[in-house]
Amino acid sequence: MKIAMISSECVPFAKSGGLADVVGALPGALKSLGHDVIVIMPKYREIEIAEHNLQLYLSPMGVWMGDSVEWCAVHSTTNEDDVPIYFIESNKYFNREGLYHDTEFNDFLDNPRRFGFLAQAALQFCRDIRFYPDIIHAHDWQAALAPAYLKIWHWNDPVLGEAASVLTIHNIGYQGVYDAQDYNYLGLQVGNFTSDKFEDHGRINFLKGGIYYADLVNTVSPTYADETCTPKYAQGLAPYLNNKGENYIGILNGIDYTQWNPAVDTLIPARYTVDDLAGKAVCKRELQQRFGLEVDPAIPLVGLVSRMVDQKGLDVLADAIEGIVEDMHVQFAVLGSGNKWLERFYGDLPQRYPGKIGSYVGYSNELAHWIEAGADFFIMPSRYEPCGLNQIYSLKYGTLPIVRATGGLDDTVQQYDEADGSGTGFKFWEPSPQAIYFTVGWAVSTYYDRPTHLQQMITRAMKERFSWEESARSYEAAYLQAIMNKQLL
Repeated sequence: MKIAMISSECVPFAKSGGLADVVGALPGALKSLGHDVIVIMPKYREIEIAEHNLQLYLSPMGVWMGDSVEWCAVHSTTNEDDVPIYFIESNKYFNREGLYHDTEFNDFLDNPRRFGFLAQAALQFCRDIRFYPDIIHAHDWQAALAPAYLKIWHWNDPVLGEAASVLTIHNIGYQGVYDAQDYNYLGLQVGNFTSDKFEDHGRINFLKGGIYYADLVNTVSPTYADETCTPKYAQGLAPYLNNKGENYIGILNGIDYTQWNPAVDTLIPARYTVDDLAGKAVCKRELQQRFGLEVDPAIPLVGLVSRMVDQKGLDVLADAIEGIVEDMHVQFAVLGSGNKWLERFYGDLPQRYPGKIGSYVGYSNELAHWIEAGADFFIMPSRYEPCGLNQIYSLKYGTLPIVRATGGLDDTVQQYDEADGSGTGFKFWEPSPQAIYFTVGWAVSTYYDRPTHLQQMITRAMKERFSWEESARSYEAAYLQAIMNKQLL
């Protein structure tokens, strides 16, 4: 199959979350199955031409929006899997600091124009280079207009007319809801501004319209697919997802074991394997030193790498963490950024609990690897989690997850059983400080009182495998289902 992926992020070029990791890895896995895959994304200011060996591929390219023509250029390169990556260059829309919002986390006011343009420009690019896609694979709200444009504007196009569409929801909490003042610019036609398509309480909802028009919709874990068919988790979109019936499915993300594997990881202080964990002890010592913690191999260390937003439950953890370190002999290493009050709270903790809590406000890929390798446990207290990748990284690094049983966290972590030592982590269900406190206490008591069980769990966790090859085969089946749906129209 010929597959064109449209995404606002892709590692190693631009990243704000797990979306970039997925789009960075899935195309290569699909290519290994014999498919012809390209990725189309914005050329943000932060993407250096020299660093990534970008070449000017097409200039100028005109993109017809609803009430005007926009002009842009396209650059190209290939990723490490030799997948072509194309970058839509528009100084008007993408030459600025930040992907979606300013330094104060305020959305750019022209986001609906920026990402409506991205979707249409990606389709125009396919037309101009005569790439005849079998599948247009749109990722999240930023690309969600592509399935709509296929059916509204390109239904009889000689290049795009036969293409089926798949829309992947990476996080339903982000839907692209904006004022309707840009609706004419987007060119979605007046008749589509209805409550079953794009209209959402008088505003535009990109994701809602994409769900309506996509031939198949998926999200990134089976449990999250089930959860988002209920009002509690769907953020208002449950009726529209339920309307998709069997054409709304969950496909669990994989991880890239060439990047996240302690046996080959070049970013960590020492490498190790399930058969020789000596390097993990080195990583723990170095992590304790780097984060200003008491250097003692006998103290259990809990790691945290996260965006500091409500979804991740860090406000709930904030109400528990001080009681945990006051009542238990345990340490924390925290890495993250986001909500300013959460940044201040976690940034101040090392001064209040020296030697017990270390924090770094910001993001560092190297530090993320250090925490995965050096911690004994990894905590993810998410209110909801579509898939989650860090808990899967943690399993490979022998860093046992402590997670709320939701979405992909529930799918990937097996609950510890004190009777026989089985399981790969510790799960709790209620998103409350008390549940976090007692579950961390359960993990800490296992560390001190049941070391044999702990070692069994580490061995089992490190042998787990969540490969992109398996996920790619599931996407392959989803593409075929989407093509069949397209043909039945």
